[in-house]
Amino acid sequence: MEMARVTGVPMNYLLQRGQQIEVISQILRKCKEKNLLIPAMKIMDNGDDYTGATVIEPIRGYYDTPITTLDFSSLYPSIMQAHNLCYSTLITDGRIKQTLSEDDYITTPSGNCFVKSTVYCGILPEILTNLLTARKRAKQMMKEETDEFRKKVLDGRQLALKISANSVYGFTGAQVGKLPCLEISQSVTSFGREMIEKTKALVENEYT
Repeated sequence: MEMARVTGVPMNYLLQRGQQIEVISQILRKCKEKNLLIPAMKIMDNGDDYTGATVIEPIRGYYDTPITTLDFSSLYPSIMQAHNLCYSTLITDGRIKQTLSEDDYITTPSGNCFVKSTVYCGILPEILTNLLTARKRAKQMMKEETDEFRKKVLDGRQLALKISANSVYGFTGAQVGKLPCLEISQSVTSFGREMIEKTKALVENEYT
C-alpha cells in the first residue's frame, strides 16, 4: 500500500509488473508539473553495454581484532543528485555545448556532458530529492512513534521510498526499457567507481 502511494501506481501493478512502471509513473507526474512531454521511444536492444560498479573483494580469514566497514549512503541516487544527471540535462549536441561556459556544465568520467543545476534542475534529481527527503522524514517519525502499528506503517513507507530511489538508476540502464539512457547509467557507475577507488586509496594510505 505504501509503495502504491509513493509511486502513484495501482496496487495490482505492484504485483503484476516490475519496477519500471513505478519509475515512469513518477517521471510522468513530474513532467506534468513542468508542462514537459516524454518522447515515445522505440524499444530496441542495440547491444551497447557499460561497466558497472567496483566490487572490492575482502581478504578472507579469521580476525581477532575489530573490523571497520564503510558504506556510501544511497550512492547512486546521491551521484545523480549531486551531478544533476537526467535526460533533461544531457548535452548531446555539440552546438549547444558551444553556447555554454565551462561553469555551466560538467563532463563525467565516462565522457558525457550534463548542464549543472544552476542552469536547469533535472527531472530525475528532483524526483530523487523528494524521495530521499520523504524517507528521512519517515525514519525520523519512526523514532518518535510509540504505537507499534503506526511504526510498522512508517517502516513500510521508508522502505518503499528507498526501493523507489534505487530503482531510478536501474531504469536508465535498462536497454529494453521504457526510457533507456546509457549516458546517464554510464556516468553514474563511472562516478561510483571513482569515489570507491579514492575512498579505498585514502583508507589504505591512512589506516593500514
